[in-house]
Amino acid sequence: MVRIDRVVTRGGDGGETSLGDGTRVAKHAPRIEAIGGIDEANAAIGVLRVLVRAADAEADAMLARIQNDLFDVGADLCVPGEAGERLRLNDAPAARLEAEIASMRATITPLTSFILPGGTAAAAQAHVARTLVRRAERLVTALAAQEPVNAAVVRLLNRLSDHLFVLGRRLNDDGRADVLWVPGANR
Repeated sequence: MVRIDRVVTRGGDGGETSLGDGTRVAKHAPRIEAIGGIDEANAAIGVLRVLVRAADAEADAMLARIQNDLFDVGADLCVPGEAGERLRLNDAPAARLEAEIASMRATITPLTSFILPGGTAAAAQAHVARTLVRRAERLVTALAAQEPVNAAVVRLLNRLSDHLFVLGRRLNDDGRADVLWVPGANR
């Protein structure tokens, strides 16, 4: 278990931070950017949980699992190299997301148009979280173009953005309150 005795360490005052293996890197290094993208997405999911917690225990439970998965992603990314004794993500979380997507889609109105982020506050926040997951995915794949990254991380992020899209539709009364895109509506 992790124990945090100090928050203020002054170790980053020179523009560097430590990876999980102790290596010092610039705070703007691609690996740190990717970890930061994961953190942003996780924070947005936290806001979504606040919006759904009282009204939708099932959605809150899914999102709680996802937040924990994202911390596992951060733990995986913060230590470059082979697995060894470090935490490495596997494909179980992505498989779980696929099953949850299938379950949610079973009751959702089929799409007849692209949709705009909106409807309920919770659905709109699901779309904010989805876009931040997509950004994190871009940062992780940019990192993967430069150095090895666990492929399960990329798969999880790809499934997670799909999951948040479908969850947003579920939170919009199973798609009935979706805001549909009307091509050329303002010409």
